[in-house]
Amino acid sequence: MKLICFVLGLLFKTISFAQVTYPYPVHYFTVTVEQLPVKMAFMEVKPPKSNGESVILFHGKNFNGYYWKDVAAALTNSGYRVIIPDQVGWGRSEKPDIHYSFHMLADNSKRLLDSLGIQQVIVIGHSMGGMLATRFSLMYPDMVSQLILEDPIGLEDYRTFVPYTTTDSLFASEKKATYASYKKYQEGYYPEWKPEYEQYVKAQAEPLTEPNFEKTAWANALTYQMIYEQPVVYEFKSITVPTLLIVGKEDRTIVGKGKLSEEVKQRHGQYPELGKKTRDAIPNSELVELDGVGHIPHIHTPDEFIDLVMTFLKKQ
Repeated sequence: MKLICFVLGLLFKTISFAQVTYPYPVHYFTVTVEQLPVKMAFMEVKPPKSNGESVILFHGKNFNGYYWKDVAAALTNSGYRVIIPDQVGWGRSEKPDIHYSFHMLADNSKRLLDSLGIQQVIVIGHSMGGMLATRFSLMYPDMVSQLILEDPIGLEDYRTFVPYTTTDSLFASEKKATYASYKKYQEGYYPEWKPEYEQYVKAQAEPLTEPNFEKTAWANALTYQMIYEQPVVYEFKSITVPTLLIVGKEDRTIVGKGKLSEEVKQRHGQYPELGKKTRDAIPNSELVELDGVGHIPHIHTPDEFIDLVMTFLKKQ
């Protein structure tokens, strides 16, 4: 009976999806982390006609570089060289058993840019990538010319209201992940689900078919703890670069939301309020709020998102 349940579980994990095709060639850069050589996957997209500027795109927790494909196309068509890493622990990058930190991810990204000869960069970060973009800008302010935060998480300190969960408990939960559970979670990012969003579930779900999926599950648990234990909210005041904050007014994202009562949920994850508070905390920043938009404006309303990005970049 146990064998039957195991086989059925594997089938349920893998049913109804196939591997996505990344939009650009995937390259690998080796970084040394805690004495381990680790392969970091990235895409580099060069424009037909360069304007001399470069952009790095930082993905969210439940994503990888794949979901930046349309943003990258728009940026390169406007002359920008675009770098799209899969952070170590995500996507096509290796997923080592290490201490994950935003400082480490920022350092990896800096080393990648150094290897490509990029000395000045525009940083765009979505969701967890917004926390990473914040840390990167704090660590390397002279390298960052402009910063764009798209519905970043970490606008509040989750430790103050989300109950602590051990890493072992998180790992046990991550091992139970299925395509259906990933899709259900992603459905919460949008006011209305559309068939074209399915590709981003497929991109997240790729590791489910791998024989070493437990490595991904462990990395997922460790990076949840990274978000929980390493807030950036107290350091927004120290950001020195021109910053654009784009927020979907329907966004109610909370890391660890499933552990909260309905009453606590109503007090947190309120992006219309958090956006204004964050804009007031970051010097030289501006906020754009999008009506009827959830957690991922660059997918939900791509044309509006690109227009906002281009307007901001060109006026600085």
